Amino acid sequence: MAHETIMAIRTDTRRDNAEALQKVLTEYGCNIKLRLGLHEAGDRCSDSGLILLVLTGPQEEIARFEEALQQVAGVQYKTMAV
Repeated sequence: MAHETIMAIRTDTRRDNAEALQKVLTEYGCNIKLRLGLHEAGDRCSDSGLILLVLTGPQEEIARFEEALQQVAGVQYKTMAV
């Protein structure tokens, strides 16, 4: 059964792992209903970043997405089922 999950992804090594993280986000893009990325920009481009997601789909698919995120160095995440 499909349901929605809110996920916050944090990285403190954004420049080092952006490519690997983007690959995972693209792979599970059909499960991403909303994506909002935040980081310091302008005069100071921060190496830390926060991505907020609203995910939809079967719990098994969300679990596979979480497993893929665990393989990306420097990434932490928290979820909340709604």
